[in-house]
Amino acid sequence: MKLSRQLPLNALRVFEAVAQRLSFTKAADELGMTQTAVSYQVKLLEDTLGEQLFVRQPRRVSLTETGARLQPKLTEAFALIHEALAAAKSAADDTLVINTTATFASHWLARRIGNFQLGAPNIAVRLVTTSSLTDFAVDPSDVAIRFGGGVWPGLVSHHLMDIDFAPMLSPELLSWVGKLDEPRDLLRCKIIDPGDPWWRKWFDAAGVPDADLDGRPRNLFGSQTLEASSALAGHGVAILTPAFYREELSSGRLIMPFPIVGNENTGYWLTYPESRRNAPKIKAFRDWLIRDIQRHPP
Repeated sequence: MKLSRQLPLNALRVFEAVAQRLSFTKAADELGMTQTAVSYQVKLLEDTLGEQLFVRQPRRVSLTETGARLQPKLTEAFALIHEALAAAKSAADDTLVINTTATFASHWLARRIGNFQLGAPNIAVRLVTTSSLTDFAVDPSDVAIRFGGGVWPGLVSHHLMDIDFAPMLSPELLSWVGKLDEPRDLLRCKIIDPGDPWWRKWFDAAGVPDADLDGRPRNLFGSQTLEASSALAGHGVAILTPAFYREELSSGRLIMPFPIVGNENTGYWLTYPESRRNAPKIKAFRDWLIRDIQRHPP
């Protein structure tokens, strides 16, 4: 007896239903099939095995010896499959995968996510940080928090905060360079990543449109987190988003020498596929995040 490489799973499912009920009619009703289709699937399995599985008599069906040996094993196998699928679905329902930038994760979300978990203890959270946009068609993430204009086809977007920026430096560096009386004085300092377009925009807003940034060494850190670490160490002036560094500013570990704040007319947004807007774990996180933003504005 030789099985084909591709198991006739549908035929096996139909056989197991008939064997459980010893009735083609009852199996057809439960499976939502016609009795003819059920009979065809059973005959297909019998032809595949080369063995008869049922003794068909008027108004009565019984299992052959081969069918009686096959039925309990199949029932057990389908039970295991249902159990595995239920476990997989439960794990997917219980874990919320959040994709965001390293800066937003470390300087905003990580400091607050514990409050969400206190209110939703049945939902585990996994943070995935990346600098690339999330493709929900191939990415296992449930939601993404990204910066931009907020319009992405097929996605629901909720505005969280605007993105603004200002120069910051350590008190040690400030004491070394001396008093900074006006924005132009920042040009006496080492500027971390002078190629960042935020610098040009900030100097323009500060009334220094002719700031010479082109001849300075380029440092490409790739994230505010690394630039802030360099500034905290006294290695230069970084241009950062004040909302992410309130603790460092309030403690004096970082200093914002001028009250001038630039804005890029973009923001951070919570996004997820339109088709998943009613998923319970996404709804729970969305409602908590928006409520927290409203209670504690950036």
